Amino acid sequence: MNIIARTAAAVAALGMTTGLSAPLAQAEEASYILATASTGGTYYPVGVALATLVKVKLQPDEGIAMSAINSAGSGENVRLLREGEAQFGILQGLYGYFARTGTGPLEESGAQENLRSVTMLWQNVEHFVLDSDQVQSGTLADMAALKGQAMALGSQNSGTIGSNEALLAGLGIDIYQDYELVYGGYGPSAAALQDGQVAGISTPAGVPVGALSQLFASAGDGVTLLNVTDEELAQADGGRELWTPFTIPAGTYPGQDEDVTTIAQPNFLATDASVSEENVYMITKTIYENLPFLQAIHPATKAMAIEKAIAGLPLPLHPGAQRYYEEAGLEIPDRLKAQ
Repeated sequence: MNIIARTAAAVAALGMTTGLSAPLAQAEEASYILATASTGGTYYPVGVALATLVKVKLQPDEGIAMSAINSAGSGENVRLLREGEAQFGILQGLYGYFARTGTGPLEESGAQENLRSVTMLWQNVEHFVLDSDQVQSGTLADMAALKGQAMALGSQNSGTIGSNEALLAGLGIDIYQDYELVYGGYGPSAAALQDGQVAGISTPAGVPVGALSQLFASAGDGVTLLNVTDEELAQADGGRELWTPFTIPAGTYPGQDEDVTTIAQPNFLATDASVSEENVYMITKTIYENLPFLQAIHPATKAMAIEKAIAGLPLPLHPGAQRYYEEAGLEIPDRLKAQ
């Protein structure tokens, strides 16, 4: 079932559920833009689900609307938030770290004082996939053996290519110097691998990734999903403490007969500090009172739970989100309290 059909079915089910548990005052009528990423990954369908949830639950009575747009991903989403072209965005944990510290690909624009966290969404699982003829060890080390070859590691200015640059640098790879890069979203990258235009791809996203499901169904054992060893994890993380081990269970993708151990970092919903506290409170509350709706749209959100809502967030919480979590009984660490 595609994203449109899943959303329609979930909306129908959502319409039969009760609304918010208590009326909330002082909301401001607003129409928000939520920036996601390319349509072949996980950000876009989850963003569509979030926007649909807000429209169904908050637009009729409170006048709060939200529309999801596709983008180049985390890097562009930080810019869209900074320049006021979007009020919400889905970001990789790494890009939250870059934005807060003014480092990495965001060094030129400096630390982003306007960004706030709303909620953790799901883990961004790294999928390193190579042409099977290029596989030697079956681990991330094989990426280092492909210097000089064509690789598809994300769209320009995307979180995908930014995270790949950071991760592979830990293995001594400069992706811009050592590879012939082919830029594109997840769908075009997977097609390029299947067609022999590139030797490998890397598509960080929630499991399962639609573009990769199609790739493995079509290419069979012609492509291989790599494992990541503990030593490679330590090298790739580079002391940021963002990435952790993640097991992709056997059977997740067509022809995947064994578990694959890779790595993952958090994805989270960010917003601008200027957005109404009451509106962010209501949006956060609506998300956690309607998790089954989100989970019906994309399985990546099945890991969401109020107990995990603030785990690993790289930016201070928006006051509206913080208020909801405190009401829910969460203890907010000082590092997540906006000054």
